[in-house]
Amino acid sequence: MKSSRLLPFLCASLLLAAGCSRSRSAADTPEEEKRPVRLVYGIDADRYRLETGEVQSGETVGRILSGFGVSAAQIDRLDKASKERFPLRNIRAGHKYTAFIHEDSLHTPHLDFLAYERSVAEYVVFGFAGDSVSVELGEKPTAVRRTKRTATIHSSLWGAIMEQNLPYALAAELEDIYQWTVDFFSIQKGDNFTVIYDERFIDDTVSIGVGRIWGAKFEQRGKVYYAIPFRQDDRLRYWEADGASLRKQLLKAPLKYSRISSHFSYSRLHPVHKVRRPHTGVDYAAPAGTPVRAVADGVVTFRGWGGGGGNTIKIKHAGSLVTGYLHLSRFAKGIAVGTRVAQGQLIGYVGSTGTSTGPHLDYRIWKNGSPINPLTVPQEPAEPIAAALRPQFEYVRDRIVAELEGDVPIEACITQLDSLPSAEALRGADTLAGAAGMNAAEREKAETKK
Repeated sequence: MKSSRLLPFLCASLLLAAGCSRSRSAADTPEEEKRPVRLVYGIDADRYRLETGEVQSGETVGRILSGFGVSAAQIDRLDKASKERFPLRNIRAGHKYTAFIHEDSLHTPHLDFLAYERSVAEYVVFGFAGDSVSVELGEKPTAVRRTKRTATIHSSLWGAIMEQNLPYALAAELEDIYQWTVDFFSIQKGDNFTVIYDERFIDDTVSIGVGRIWGAKFEQRGKVYYAIPFRQDDRLRYWEADGASLRKQLLKAPLKYSRISSHFSYSRLHPVHKVRRPHTGVDYAAPAGTPVRAVADGVVTFRGWGGGGGNTIKIKHAGSLVTGYLHLSRFAKGIAVGTRVAQGQLIGYVGSTGTSTGPHLDYRIWKNGSPINPLTVPQEPAEPIAAALRPQFEYVRDRIVAELEGDVPIEACITQLDSLPSAEALRGADTLAGAAGMNAAEREKAETKK
């Protein structure tokens, strides 16, 4: 069997999607040229009888190949040839494989290829031609769909994602984008969001992940927070509609996927001592081992045993702020007094050390030595959109907001952020009018207006 039939050996999957041509032998006829090619793992599947299976527990590649009549000598050669690219021992139970079989003039079946799915998107093809063997890696062609979805929250962000059958990755993406702005521990019934995103598919049906988030609108307690993507200083970040950065001095919380079990109070009934005393922090109930991260850039000033607070870390930040993280099970590697940490850096793990009734994080903030409520601390935003970039930002913002608020033609959508019209070309133009809802003549008039 000629190797030209195995297209991934010749072309990347993206070239296949663009029409990468197959090499022809002299035996190919014009009729064959016209025949539609059905590619499976890059192989012309109509030339073969296909048999599919699933690797069973304890099953090896050798056993599978033996079942298709491959000799022990060929299996040995394949084992040696595959060591650098895909060792045969790496196959896993539950993964699918497909055998490509042809029959000779005596109707004797011969295995030419065995394709094994390493993951939803990646595969390896083992080839057999006479005494020779080959091992080639490939990826299935993917399609990207731009999608807009809206959901109302009834319990939590993750709950809304699951209720609407949205990609789970969307929850993590939204939490990353809004981690400085939206208090995900105070989500209320009726809060809602709209998000525009790219989703990648294989075979037009199997979702393999979320790509670029093109924009979002999150409404919490009646307040709307937009997220507009834009590049500044060669970095893609998300911005509010007025050009302020969504990034703030402090993260809203030092951990994810938990709930507030106790609020800041000067008269709280202590769960262990059963007397009322101040609790100048916020308790986040979370499973033991949950990662805890620094809420801002700073320097570690304390790492050790804090009495009733158990394993404790304190970090000094700009603006005379100090944050504290109590009851940790253990500290992250490299965290010591004097260590400089970055916002979002792992510093420890949730535990129940010290005086505690269960795993949780007691998170505290002091300003000029006095405790303040972490949930109401004033937030200073990062640097806003530069004045020189304002026309281009507004060009992007107006089109993203229009798409979030309604249906717009694709030509009015922002589909790339690297080659925007120059500030000079946009200066004086009514970019908001240039968004969705305008006809072609109106858009041309607005974009050429000086």
